[in-house]
Amino acid sequence: MEWALPDPFVIDIHVSEAAIDDYQHVNNSEYLRWVEQVSWAHSEALGLSIERYRELDRALAVHRHELDYLAPAFAGDELQLATWVVACDGRFSLTRRFELKRVRDAKTLFQARTRFACIALSSGRPKRLPEEYQRIYGGALITE
Repeated sequence: MEWALPDPFVIDIHVSEAAIDDYQHVNNSEYLRWVEQVSWAHSEALGLSIERYRELDRALAVHRHELDYLAPAFAGDELQLATWVVACDGRFSLTRRFELKRVRDAKTLFQARTRFACIALSSGRPKRLPEEYQRIYGGALITE
């Protein structure tokens, strides 16, 4: 598969009937669920699990989503969703990009960008990215 950026982290998605809305295509909310799913899978692959987030009393909370729905997906479609860390300021924020493609024709169905802000899980207040986040996410950084 040819992606917008090099070296993506990719998950496979099979579109189930549960993802389909009254218009007979994937509901918009499913795309966000998949964005969250690939984000966590990538973080875990890098060594930052939810348990580690809790130990460090930190979370990367969504600050802004930019979502571009380019073409619909349907029940039974096989998809691949890629993500990249494209910015990590080393202080308070991290940005990911996403690209969703249908496997059978490699058509891009969806693109997104999410900016996360680092907060303390215990208070919800902004906090600096732990050194571990800076090192791990910074090491995964792809230049756009």
